[in-house]
Parts: sequence; structure tokens; C-alpha cells
Amino acid sequence: MAEWENKVRKAVPYTPGEQPKEKEITKLNTNENPYPPSPAVKEALEELNYRDMRLYPAPDAAELVSAIAAEYKVKPESVFVGVGSDDVLSVAFQTFFNSDKPVLFPEITYSFYDVWADIYKIPYEAIPLNNDLTIDPEDYTLENGGIVIANPNAPTGIFMGMDAIESIVKANPGSVVIIDEAYIDFGGESCLPLIKKYDNLLVVQTFSKSRSLAGMRIGFAMGNAALIKYMNDVKFSVNSYTMSRAAIAVGAAVVKDSEYYKGTCAKIIKTREHAKNALTRLGFEFPDSKANFIFAKHSTVEAKKLFEELKKRKIYVRYWDKPIIRDYLRITVGTSTDMQKLTDALTDILK
Repeated sequence: MAEWENKVRKAVPYTPGEQPKEKEITKLNTNENPYPPSPAVKEALEELNYRDMRLYPAPDAAELVSAIAAEYKVKPESVFVGVGSDDVLSVAFQTFFNSDKPVLFPEITYSFYDVWADIYKIPYEAIPLNNDLTIDPEDYTLENGGIVIANPNAPTGIFMGMDAIESIVKANPGSVVIIDEAYIDFGGESCLPLIKKYDNLLVVQTFSKSRSLAGMRIGFAMGNAALIKYMNDVKFSVNSYTMSRAAIAVGAAVVKDSEYYKGTCAKIIKTREHAKNALTRLGFEFPDSKANFIFAKHSTVEAKKLFEELKKRKIYVRYWDKPIIRDYLRITVGTSTDMQKLTDALTDILK
């Protein structure tokens, strides 16, 4: 090892889902929305003046912030935007988790949380789930430097009701509680109303899933104005121009077309429930997902074998060879055609 390498900040990076370059595949491994975004995207892009691309975007992304504030009935000063919810969460980690006490999050959850904690040198404690993969709110009454919970949780898809979320927030007035609602539009109830009651609650959402804009990278957070100001102070100290002009324009247009995205979410929910029935008939078990994916294990066949056999058939799902979850596959809910291909393939494999 070279001498300079001793001074490098080393990290075990987050591993995203595979992005295969093959054609004619069924891609059910990264929780992307199978439907195109609102037609408002095309209209917004057509209206962009390419000559303006030489100019920096507005640092405060006021157009997008105002649109989100209007849609969710909060004040603009209660909205923070960033390059996908990953960027928003990363800024939140840097801003609020700044003590020698451990940040708490579930042992099985979005696997970026421990990566950020390691890279930012934040102490943390991963709290085990119950045997049924649910989160016990009582486990989050420990002394802590902050809390982050994905709801619905990933990769389980299990939703925690607002009463349970409120009990956690209420029990931790001295810490910031972040609720990551990346999948909230697929059957859960947002805890957003609680930000009017608790000044230590930050609710994070994304345009990547329900609004079919994973490729545009738009995320946002809502909370007490003081929380948002602290986040902007950190953001503007690192990179003021995080969002492109295109992302701001597209985001502002899409957020106004709530009817469209609610329609695609309804399609995904319907397909998800149908897929649950089909998987049950094939011998799979899974928690009751309220996300756009199903976290399933088979009663007799190993998940790794199923993963490999599906891949041979150009069907991609997500598999982690890790304790507790190595028996499971996370299957993104695609179109009804996608899910029929999956079911047919699994039927063939299980023979």
C-alpha cells in the first residue's frame, strides 16, 4: 500500500441493483416504475430554452419548491429539494446526525443508511426487526443521536401506521426523526400531517418511484422551517447548484399532474395484488407489501437458485446473500405482462 493510501477515507460503497445492457429483458430488480411519466414532462422539456443551459440553475429551485408546497399544502420554507431522495437523505445525515450518540435505524432496511453513517463517521446502531420483519416502536426509545426509518420499509415493503410513527417522534423530542417515504404512494398513508405537530420530524419523498422519474433524479423533504433552513445551509456550503434547469422545470410540471401519477400507482397496486395471489399459488410467502415490490421466499427452493434461474431467462430480480434475508427475493412490480412472464418462468423453474 502506498503511503498516501493511509490517509484515504475508505468506505464499503452501496451496491445498486444491476443495470443490464441486454435487450429484451424483464427488469424487476430496481423498483423503477414500469409506466412512462406524465406527458407534462415532454411539454416542460420542449419549453426549455437550450440557450439558457449556459446559465446556472436557480440555487433555491424556487419554481419546484413552490409547486411541491402547493401540492402538499405546506409553506415553501418547509420544503427542501435535491438530486433524488438519496441526495436529500445524505444532506440530512450531514446536517442532523452530529453527536457522539448512535443514530438508530432498522437492521434490515435501505442499505444506504449505514454507508452514509460510515462515510460521515456517524455512530449508529442497527435495531433488529421482529420475527415477522416488522419494526417495534419501543425499540426506538433508546438514547440516540437521531432516527431514520423507511416507511414502507425496504426491502420488506411493510408499512407502519401513523400512530406508531407518532409514538417514535413523540418519544424523541431531543433528536431529529427522518421518515423515508420513497414508496408511500403505493398504499401507505404519509405521516406528513405530523410535521405541524412536531418540529423534529423530517419527511422525505421522491419522484423516482410513483412519478416515474428515476432518470431525472428529483427528491424532496418536508418539515419544520428551521430543519429546512439548516439543511439548505449545509447544501449551499457544499454545492449550491445541485439541480439542473431541466430537473427543476420537469419536477414543477409533474407535481401539478397528480391525477396521472395516482392513476399509474393504482395500476401497480392492482398488479401487485394479483401477483401476490399468483406467487402464493406457487408456494411463496411474503409480508403484506405496501410498496411497488414484493419481498418473497419460497417454501422449498433457495432464493439464490431462483435468482440465477430467472437471470438465465433474462428476468432480473434482486437478491442479497446476507444473513436474515438470503432466503428472499425482492421482486419489483412491473406491468401485468412483466408479472405474467415472471410467473410463467417460476412455474417452469419449480417443476
